[in-house]
Amino acid sequence: MPHVARRLPGRLRAPEPGWTTEADVVVIGSGIAGLTAALRLKESLAAQPGGGRVLVVTKDRIAAGSTRWAQGGIAAALGPGDSPREHAEDTLVAGAGVCDAAAVDVLVDEGPDAVRELIDLGTQFDHDPDGVLSLTREGGHHRDRIAHAGGDATGAEIQRALIAAVGRAPEIEIIKRGLAVDLLLDAPLEEGGAVAGLTLHVMGEGQRDGVGLVRCRAVVLASGGLGQVFAQTTNPAVSTGDGMALALRAGATLRDLEFVQFHPTVMYLGPDSVGQQPLISEAVRGEGAVLVDGKPEEGGTAFMQGVHELADLAPRDVVAKAIMKRMLETGQPHMWLDARHLGAPFWERRFPTILATCREHGVDPVADLIPVAPACHYASGGVRTDLWGRTDVPGLYATGEAACSGVHGANRLASNSLLEGLVFSRRIAQVLPGELRPWSDPVLPADDDREPGLVRADLRTELQEVMTSRVGVLRNATGLQEAADLLAKLADRETEDVDLEAWQTTNLLTVASALTDAARLREETRGSHWREDFPERDDATWAGHFDVRAAGGVVSCEFSPSPATDGGR
Repeated sequence: MPHVARRLPGRLRAPEPGWTTEADVVVIGSGIAGLTAALRLKESLAAQPGGGRVLVVTKDRIAAGSTRWAQGGIAAALGPGDSPREHAEDTLVAGAGVCDAAAVDVLVDEGPDAVRELIDLGTQFDHDPDGVLSLTREGGHHRDRIAHAGGDATGAEIQRALIAAVGRAPEIEIIKRGLAVDLLLDAPLEEGGAVAGLTLHVMGEGQRDGVGLVRCRAVVLASGGLGQVFAQTTNPAVSTGDGMALALRAGATLRDLEFVQFHPTVMYLGPDSVGQQPLISEAVRGEGAVLVDGKPEEGGTAFMQGVHELADLAPRDVVAKAIMKRMLETGQPHMWLDARHLGAPFWERRFPTILATCREHGVDPVADLIPVAPACHYASGGVRTDLWGRTDVPGLYATGEAACSGVHGANRLASNSLLEGLVFSRRIAQVLPGELRPWSDPVLPADDDREPGLVRADLRTELQEVMTSRVGVLRNATGLQEAADLLAKLADRETEDVDLEAWQTTNLLTVASALTDAARLREETRGSHWREDFPERDDATWAGHFDVRAAGGVVSCEFSPSPATDGGR
């Protein structure tokens, strides 16, 4: 079967640890996945003989991750007439034949209770005038099942409620402005090694400044995605793939990295705009907005009609491809979203955040078309886990966007991301306390046989340009091979200057290389992976996964076949 290999750092070059602390479980990340895991672990560990300490590490402020940027909402079968089975069907269809059906069942069956638990925790979702939970629809859903808060500020409200709950739990320690550098095992993985600690770089924490050693018995990876691999993304600046790269170096498997979801309606700010871009939630189309290639009164057409049975509410990969095709046909750098008919009162009530953002950039959605184009939004792949969040590395668990639980397949269904982090973090907390190993001594960096490395911090822009131009929405063999070659050259440009930016750039290079290799080998179009040289889906050959592993400083990517799970749709 297809296979490629390349050399990348076996661990990050870093100073020897200058301080030490310990906790039974370290949770890396402070979004919905990380804070849910911490809160549930606090309870489940307290029920164990001797209890246990939970430490949360967040790379910036506790609210700096992707969760607070989630506009649309959280999906679950909560409405009358809806059912988990219908939610599962929509999820499987969007996932284009490579979802794990068992994982999807877990998501949809446990989702409603998980959302109700969020409500019990203090999350204030929107309700209609009669006090009934307000539900809306987004792309790929056949029913109204998206619960939202503050109109279009769902993530921010969930983050607020979780932070407040953690604030009421003094048993949970939080280290802010900390980057997890590398996992430390108590022996090589092939000799039965397990998680025994990690190196952590902390900025501005007094006695815990610089690189230190955190001894622990387990790590829950909830560090988010890899959006900063690309020049334009909806992801915040902290989304540099650190957790995925750290897990890979420790021996875990990365799966389905080629399935990067490009959100179809990201506000277009011009050809030179880079970094985090404003998202125009799919919920705007759920409320009646229409994609057009120009003002209808001036001859513009609503081009999604006839493309899919759900038209403007088709799954995200369908809409993103339709926008790109129309852009190529017309020579325009973007398309438009027409939501003028919604009117000012509706905009102000339902989408106040998006309305304010648009106006900040000189567009009034009440009177103007909104310029939109696809941009990197979500990694459907990540660290491969089982149904309980376990990875290949004993003592390492993963959840949220950092993980590949199997629920998203080749294309995440809208508003399933918050739900996935919520559901699988709860499951991790159910099993982890019973699986905790005795304390053991980690192999310290000075005795670690993995070859250290670090690339120059100033390579980030070049890396992002390579990924955006050759591994973006539309891919082909020539561009992917060029990207692979250019990334290999970047890997040779090492540095002895150890700092935060160099660590992050090396992590970006690691996940970018893995993503590119998987995209180059998958010679078909499936879900969010679009090959113009292989425009058809090929279930006979490619109904499976590309897995990336590291051993002896060599990172390899190979295909793992599996049956399709969506009835051949």
